[in-house]
Amino acid sequence: MALKFPPLATTHVGSMPRPRWMGDTERNRVTFRLDGERLAEAQDDATIVTLREQEALGIDIVTDGEQRREGFIFHMCRTWDGIDLVNQVQKEVYRRRNNPRMVPRIIGKLKRRAAATVADVAFAKTYTDRPVKMALAGPMTVIDSALNEAYADEGELAMDIAAAVNAELLDLQAAGCDLLQLDEPAMTRYHEKVFDYGAAALDRCLRGVTVPVIVHLCYGYPGGAALQHQYTYPELLDRLMETKISGFTVEFGRSSYDPAILKPYRERLFMFGCIDPGNTPTPTVDDVKRRVAGALDYLDPAKVMLSPDCGLMTIGRDLARAKLTVMVAAARELRKRV
Repeated sequence: MALKFPPLATTHVGSMPRPRWMGDTERNRVTFRLDGERLAEAQDDATIVTLREQEALGIDIVTDGEQRREGFIFHMCRTWDGIDLVNQVQKEVYRRRNNPRMVPRIIGKLKRRAAATVADVAFAKTYTDRPVKMALAGPMTVIDSALNEAYADEGELAMDIAAAVNAELLDLQAAGCDLLQLDEPAMTRYHEKVFDYGAAALDRCLRGVTVPVIVHLCYGYPGGAALQHQYTYPELLDRLMETKISGFTVEFGRSSYDPAILKPYRERLFMFGCIDPGNTPTPTVDDVKRRVAGALDYLDPAKVMLSPDCGLMTIGRDLARAKLTVMVAAARELRKRV
């Protein structure tokens, strides 16, 4: 699949830092300072601000910055039956870490009632003429981010989630979304579940979708969390190459992976992570150019987008702008060569 964007088009995983007047972010969840109509107006304003920032920075494929989302799966799941987002419980094991947190409960058969993010894309496209990308959590990550109290068979649960995600993707496609993304960091922790049902659920998400869809795979988070190199890409990508997914995100901004591991998968699209998204010093343009150039020995530039490894919501706005500025500058210089 060829991209309609320029070679080495710049984008990012999805989230951008929120203005502090709107809410406080801790880990990957925000506590909004407002509610009701005031919150809705503030989220509109914050979305416009983050779109303008991305345009000014030179980002080729923008997002709404996920300014409306209080958590990883909440925004999408608010229009589903069978999930309780109010009466949360603590889940002790979270993505193979001893990292307990409060999660929603799956209490019945999951079914989508209405669109959750289509209005967000429509709003973003009203305020920018650049291509817009929208991200949704994938089935395995929804399961990992909730407590299942209803399904005896996790594979059946994954397929019901996939049907709901598929309906949302089809609506986003109809709304003119230019690039779609499924966030599946859980896939990188549970390879055995990918082989059991995760890859099949991913294909169910894609039924009838013709817009390119990237699956976001993440082996480590910003904010000082340890890298998780005991789990590696090749086994996972080998299985996902059997699906209809258009391409993958991979993280090389804060990892020591050898980009040669990507060569067998070069026929797919890549969102190549070349910036550490954490609270770390901004790299130089030359650093990023070297990192990307190493990958281009194995990948087709026409099928590569540049991105930070993960979302930027956990760092300050100044640092996020600085890192994206470097990424855009590196992309522009590299394009002259390719």
